[in-house]
Amino acid sequence: MSMSGAGREQGAPGARARALAVLRVRSRALAVALLPAAAAVILLVGGSTGHLTGPGWDLARRIVTPLAVLVLLLAAGVALVVARARPAVSPTVPIAEEAAPDLYRMVRDLADRLGVPAPSAIALTPDCDSWLEDRTHPAHAPPPPEDHGDVAHAGRPSRRSPAAPVLVIGSPFLWWMRVAELRALLAPVVAGTGPSAHPDIAAARRFVRGLDAAVAVTSAPDRGPVSRAVLAGVGWVARLLLHGSRVHAAEMERGVAAAAAERAKAVDYGLRIVAQEQVGLAYAGWDRLLTRVALPAWRMGRWPARLNAGVVAALTELSRRDRLAEGFASRLGERPACDLLEEPGAVDEATSLLAARLFHGGPAETGPDWSPVHWGDYPEEVVDRKWRTDAARLHRILDALRVPPAGEGTQAPDGPTLARVLTHLTSAPDLPPAPVSAADVLAPDEDDLAAGTDHSAALAARLTAELAREEAAAAAVPAGPQGAGAPDPDPLRDDRALPLFPLQPPRTGRELLADHITAMVCCAAMDTVGAAPCLDWLDGPTLLVGGARATDLPPQVLTLIEDGDPSGLRDWLTRQGIRPEKPVRLA
Repeated sequence: MSMSGAGREQGAPGARARALAVLRVRSRALAVALLPAAAAVILLVGGSTGHLTGPGWDLARRIVTPLAVLVLLLAAGVALVVARARPAVSPTVPIAEEAAPDLYRMVRDLADRLGVPAPSAIALTPDCDSWLEDRTHPAHAPPPPEDHGDVAHAGRPSRRSPAAPVLVIGSPFLWWMRVAELRALLAPVVAGTGPSAHPDIAAARRFVRGLDAAVAVTSAPDRGPVSRAVLAGVGWVARLLLHGSRVHAAEMERGVAAAAAERAKAVDYGLRIVAQEQVGLAYAGWDRLLTRVALPAWRMGRWPARLNAGVVAALTELSRRDRLAEGFASRLGERPACDLLEEPGAVDEATSLLAARLFHGGPAETGPDWSPVHWGDYPEEVVDRKWRTDAARLHRILDALRVPPAGEGTQAPDGPTLARVLTHLTSAPDLPPAPVSAADVLAPDEDDLAAGTDHSAALAARLTAELAREEAAAAAVPAGPQGAGAPDPDPLRDDRALPLFPLQPPRTGRELLADHITAMVCCAAMDTVGAAPCLDWLDGPTLLVGGARATDLPPQVLTLIEDGDPSGLRDWLTRQGIRPEKPVRLA
């Protein structure tokens, strides 16, 4: 027997053995629940036949029979919660076969070559990962024909036969990878449909997923005291069963993965090694695009509608700058995997909106305060607007602190100036204290503000409080009919559960102050020397001065904040020809 065949045999039987161990946990729980009933039946039958008579046996029957009924009721309640609990489903964008016939054809051909069942459907996720997902639970089934007017399936039974898992593909892979690379990368994933079709493994997975869903149901807040007390017992039983089957379930999944990997070695194994290199590169580009480019737009109420296309641009720019990624751009002449979609633009837009909802918590639909933005409009509609909004917020706080305008002599400028900010941050702290409301009193981060001056610390604290108020006001607006209702079991429909995957921790006061001062400098540059806002695929919003990126600005701003020394920033402004005393236009 070959090494590949031996590894496959070791993985598949091992997975089936672990699945049987999981099912034995379920059988033992059922036996424990039925044991008092069996004892009650024996006592009742023995008494009716005259074999178990006497005061002692009568007392035993009076104790065991109610106990058996109580245990059966409790077991039925636990089984009902486990059966009705809705297992979690990954947020995805479903891809119908009509929207991607070539993609479905490639996956089915791959399944035929591997000798496994083809996935029942394909969906995309805005992440750099791919997996199989079981969606055979009745709660995940599509509505019956009479509910959505589909007459094509009229007369068919409503109960579906067991379906193969759904293939979930990371959307960045479709845009960055070539067709052959995607096929090689998906081979181990598709090969997992073979072990998934085994009855024991499928039953063990359903049992574990049902227990996990039951634990989630019992942990949900906003329940009455009686419901909490009842569900607490159900949750204890479900956690106990999960604890007993955890090790076996984990080893079962490892066995399934090992069997799938061994089976997939017969298909495009050499190309898969090359494709794995692209996975790491795509992940780095996707993470950089979300944190540096998409996040500023989301905070401004705009969501980039072509995130996946932006990954290609970001990774192409990386290959241009980094010699280590130099050879990756040469692949772009081959057919991209997104060509397997009939309308890649529409799919890109749908996954981009889902990414904004998952990583930022944006609304599910577009509106006046949540609209798409295309890459060509990003500099004007996001970068310019962000800088001018931040600069306006900075000057509102300076007004609240009673900071006077920085004018030459007795004549004040006609509008807000950068000189006012520089003068305030470098002057001695002899201004009268401004009134501070209770809402502005926040617990300062001592480590964050220790390196800054008194003026920087006060300004950073005010900025933190102002942004917290703005975010609280935005969160207080109900997003829809569920604004005051109970939590929805689907986190994508419950705005209070979003974002599911925050990209970054909250910004510190020093970071907020640096962003706002940088925004003020950029506004002064745009209004005095004709600098332009720009989108850098790797660094996000960028200032172009004389056609070149201003990469040396952030260190000068940090020196001003931490040391109160404006000389480096003033020298930079002088070299660029920027006049800080000139008024700037704010949002």
